[in-house]
Amino acid sequence: MATVTFVYVVIAALATFAIAAVVVGREAHRLDAVAPRSVYIPEEAVEFVAEYLPESTQARLTPDELEQLLTFHMRWLHHKGLQPSNVIDRRQDIHEPVVISEESLTAYLLGESDRNGVEILDDTDVVHVVEAHLAYFEVIGAVGPRAAEGELPAGD
Repeated sequence: MATVTFVYVVIAALATFAIAAVVVGREAHRLDAVAPRSVYIPEEAVEFVAEYLPESTQARLTPDELEQLLTFHMRWLHHKGLQPSNVIDRRQDIHEPVVISEESLTAYLLGESDRNGVEILDDTDVVHVVEAHLAYFEVIGAVGPRAAEGELPAGD
């Protein structure tokens, strides 16, 4: 009788292990296919970028102007397809790499600032904002690897 009980305990333990292995394996595979969750918090981004900027730029940009520049940047990313509206448990579906050059982003932000009445006293301030905002994206894990010089598209 003790042997039969022992056999049932071993079978139950093996069945439990097999079920657990299948479930853990399935979830690991599902999570591997889902984009990592990088959470962009606007207030945190403004604070990070403001602290990252050189003192001269901090003196020339108000917090509201800085926030507007970051908003323009996020709109630009959305236009490029890098800020989709539905990202929860979304499969990674970027089939072609999207390369963002700091020069084209800076030019876009200067143009948007001009169109929206954001007074930029020195164009280098926008360059510093771009560098700081991209650094924030790196900190939260929202950027991929840097492109090599040969990978940069001609139009961007």
